Amino acid sequence: MTENTKPLVIAVTGLNAIDSPGPGVAVIRAIRDGLSRPLRIIGLAYENLEPGIYMDDICDKTYQISYPAAGAEVLYNSIKYIHDQEGIDVIIPNFDAELFNFITIAPRLKTMGIHSFLPSFEMFDARDKLNLYAFGQKHDLLVPKDKVIYSVNELPQIGEEFGYPLVVKGKYYDAVVAYTLEQAQKAFYKISAKWGYPIIIQQYIAGTELNVAALGDGEGNAISVIPMRKTYITDKGKAWAGITLEDEALLDLAKKITAGTKWRGGFEIEIMKTDKDELYIMEINPRFPAWIYLSAGAGQNQPASLVKMALGETVEPFTTYDVGKLFIRYSWDLIVDLGKFQQFSAFGSLENIKKKLEN
Repeated sequence: MTENTKPLVIAVTGLNAIDSPGPGVAVIRAIRDGLSRPLRIIGLAYENLEPGIYMDDICDKTYQISYPAAGAEVLYNSIKYIHDQEGIDVIIPNFDAELFNFITIAPRLKTMGIHSFLPSFEMFDARDKLNLYAFGQKHDLLVPKDKVIYSVNELPQIGEEFGYPLVVKGKYYDAVVAYTLEQAQKAFYKISAKWGYPIIIQQYIAGTELNVAALGDGEGNAISVIPMRKTYITDKGKAWAGITLEDEALLDLAKKITAGTKWRGGFEIEIMKTDKDELYIMEINPRFPAWIYLSAGAGQNQPASLVKMALGETVEPFTTYDVGKLFIRYSWDLIVDLGKFQQFSAFGSLENIKKKLEN
């Protein structure tokens, strides 16, 4: 097999395409659309019912890996084993909770020939929910006030200070708008039981919810910026539909954050735009959002560009994108043979035989 025909092997996490979807399936779709060369996509799944495992046109093969709590060394050994089988060229993690481990092992993976395009620990920590308000103060950005707490007994005082409603957030995921102390207490217990401590209590900002997907080159340049307004939001606060916007203020904000952090890789900014046109940064997520396929549809394919940069290729910043492009997420019943589920559950891997035969 020659160099030109050898498939580029890309491993991707985040295959849980459910009501609160991970970015993995969208990332893979964008990569398949944006790279004009043979590809072999390796899925990395945490659970045996992640839909991306069984979707014929997504992964060529999927392996099960341990949860992030198992630590960086366990992850390294898993990736090394998979690399020995597959010869991974590029790896793209897509969950906040796993990034610490992937950043930790990235230099060791590079020595094996596995490329990635990840932020540094300093970048990663600066935009953390626990540090976001200080980040805003440092870079002259509007960020709601917040308090980091470990006890439900701290809520009454914060409620008096912030007023209601206020937002109760987990360290990694989940956010609940609480209109009373009782609702805040309930959210505290629910989120802490799922994600642990600490819990972040954030000042509530009324306005229009906007999102920006961006890609930084690690030198302070924004290779791509795609702003989007959610047009349909689920009860979990996830975008089920959204439309690209023409808004210079959003583009400038993303470029300012990219320059200030010298961000390396993809990230998402969650913004609340007030009736006074103030742009409050609610969160900065250190990876592609689940709606990232919209970047490909709008003419700035961020996942494909990230792969190129991970391989050392130069990617010029995009200058235009299609405004008014709408994405609408949908669900359907995926019919899977029980044997596939049993094989993945028992052996921790599954080859997409149908795709193999078709190719």
